[in-house]
Amino acid sequence: MSSLFKAVADGFTRALEVLMVLCLAVMLVMVFGNVILRLFFNTGIDLSEEIPRFAFVWMTFLGAIVGMRRRAHLGVDMLVQALPVLGRRVCWGISQAIMLVCCLYIVYGTWLQHDIIAGNASPVAQLSMLWVFGVSYVTGTAIAIICLSNLIRLFAGKVADNELIDVHEEGMSEALAVEHEMAEQQVHAGARS
Repeated sequence: MSSLFKAVADGFTRALEVLMVLCLAVMLVMVFGNVILRLFFNTGIDLSEEIPRFAFVWMTFLGAIVGMRRRAHLGVDMLVQALPVLGRRVCWGISQAIMLVCCLYIVYGTWLQHDIIAGNASPVAQLSMLWVFGVSYVTGTAIAIICLSNLIRLFAGKVADNELIDVHEEGMSEALAVEHEMAEQQVHAGARS
């Protein structure tokens, strides 16, 4: 069951990445095309004011899901790194629970405003704004599922110690390896003395 869930999650993440690339392509084509039309033909595309903005909203929200799945969000881990493994597990569990509650509020807040959002249309495309802001349903639900899955794994004892630090800075693993090696050398030098 775990491998099936992982395969589904990986497929979903891949689909989100494809959608993000499509959003980026739409933004690029619409904005660049509009610039060329205005520069050389003294005309433009009316939709190029709204559609790239909507694609940017979708790309940002979908990117939050991918970032959560890949554990790529920014964070501060000075305190957590100083804690023993049990303290790290407690802090990680608390952070997952807080994010779960926040995601549930995102979905609930969107649901409360659903009729208002659905009743509004964009000025140019006359597209229901639910197609724009409804992405928060997807984002809130997906991140809530990730957090709930992480909490279940934590209580089942299936979370590895290296997962408890969510911040992975570029080059940090090499620096930590060098620091660990230096500490071992100091221990060995102290033992010889």
